[in-house]
Amino acid sequence: MFRFHLKENNTTVKTELLAGFTTFMTMVYIVVVNPIILSSAGVPFDQVFLATIIATVIGTLWMALMANYPIAIAPGMGLNAYFAFSVVGTNTNITYEVAFAAVFVAGVIFTILSLTSFRKKLIEAIPDNLKHGITAGIGLFIAFIGMRMTGIIVAHPDNLVALGDLHSPSVILAFTGLAVTLILMALNVNGALFIGMIVTGAIAYFTGQLEFNGVVALPSLPEGIIISNPIAAFGDVIEYGLFAVVFSFLLVTIFDTTGTMIGVAQQAGLMKGKTMPRARQALLADSIAATAGAMVGTSPTSAYIESSSGVAAGGRTGLTTVTVSVLFIAAAFFGPLVSAVSGVSAITAPALIIVGSLMMSSISHIKWGEIDEAFPAFLIILSMPLTSSIATGIALGFISYPILKIVKGKWRDVHFLVYLFAVLFAYQLVFLPH
Repeated sequence: MFRFHLKENNTTVKTELLAGFTTFMTMVYIVVVNPIILSSAGVPFDQVFLATIIATVIGTLWMALMANYPIAIAPGMGLNAYFAFSVVGTNTNITYEVAFAAVFVAGVIFTILSLTSFRKKLIEAIPDNLKHGITAGIGLFIAFIGMRMTGIIVAHPDNLVALGDLHSPSVILAFTGLAVTLILMALNVNGALFIGMIVTGAIAYFTGQLEFNGVVALPSLPEGIIISNPIAAFGDVIEYGLFAVVFSFLLVTIFDTTGTMIGVAQQAGLMKGKTMPRARQALLADSIAATAGAMVGTSPTSAYIESSSGVAAGGRTGLTTVTVSVLFIAAAFFGPLVSAVSGVSAITAPALIIVGSLMMSSISHIKWGEIDEAFPAFLIILSMPLTSSIATGIALGFISYPILKIVKGKWRDVHFLVYLFAVLFAYQLVFLPH
C-alpha cells in the first residue's frame, strides 16, 4: 500500500477499511435524502439516486487517489434544498434542467478556481482561531444533527428546542447505541464507531425498527445525461438571469468544502502549520464532482463533515475514501437495503454525537483572552448549529473578524482575502438567499 503511505501516517489496512466503513455508514443517508429532496423539484427519484452515487464516487475517488485524504465528497445538504425550494420551487419559469445548468456553470467556474492558487491561498489566509472555531462549530453541528434526527432533541414552540420523548423507540435505540459505542471506545477497541453501528443495527432489526422490503434493484438514469452541451448551459444561465444563483452555489460550496476540509484535516493531524498539503488536488475533488453531478442530475457536491467519523475511527489516508467509493458503487445495486438502513437514524446518530465531542477539543487552542480573536471563533461555534448552516457560521466569523481587528488597530494583520470575503459574505447574507 505504498501509494497511500500507510506507515508514514501511522495506520494500517485494517484500520483504513474500518474507517471507510464508518464514514460510509454515517453518510450513506444522502443516497436516500437527496433523491427525496430533489424529486420535489420534479427530478425522477431513480435519476437522482444514481446521480448522487456517480457524483460521490467521482469526487471521493479523486480525493483518495490524487490527494490521499480520508475526506469523502457527496451532494451537499442545504444546497439540495436551495436547489429544490428556492431555485426551482419559487420560479415557475425555471425547470430543473435549467437549474442544473446553473449548477454546471458553477462547477466549471469552481474547477477553474481550484486549478489556480486561489483556494490554496484562501486556506492559508484563514486565521488560526477561525480554523479552530470552524472545527469546533462543525463538531457541535454534527452532534446536534445526531440528537435531532433521532428525536433526543425536538422542536419547541417557545424555546425552539426541547428534550424529546425518552420512551420513544428511536431515542432508546440511539442511547443504547451511544452507550455501546462509548464503552467500546473507552476500552480502546479499534473500529469502535463502526462496530457500535453494527450492534445498534442488529438491535434495531430484532426489535422490529429495521425492516427490509427487498434487497437488490438495478440502478438507472431515466433522463440520461441532463447537461450534455456546455454552451447551452451557459446560455441558459444568461437567458434566465441566474447569475445570483451561480454566485450563491459558488460561495456556499467554496466555504462549506474549505471549512470542512480544514476541520477534518486538523482533526486527523494532516495540516502542516497553516498549510494543507496537496490542497489543490483535494480542492479539485468537489469542483469536478459538482460539474459531473450536474450533468447527470444532482445538486452541488461538498466535502462531508461525516468524514470526521472515519477519521475518529483511525482513517488517515486515501485508502479510507477508496473504501467509501467502493461501498457507494455497491450501494447502487442495493437501493432497497440502503434505504432501509439509512432510514433508521438511531443507527448512525451515536457516531455523529461522539465525533462532535471529539472535534470540540479544538476550542482549547482558541485565544480566549483576546476578544478580537475569541469572539469571531465563538460566533462560528454558536451559529453553525443554531442556523443549521456551516456556511452561515463561517460567514459571520469572517465578517466579525476584520471588524474587530480594525477597531483594535490591527488591520494590517488581516490578509486581503479575509477582507474580500468579509464583503462578499456580507453581501450574500443581506441580499442573496442563504
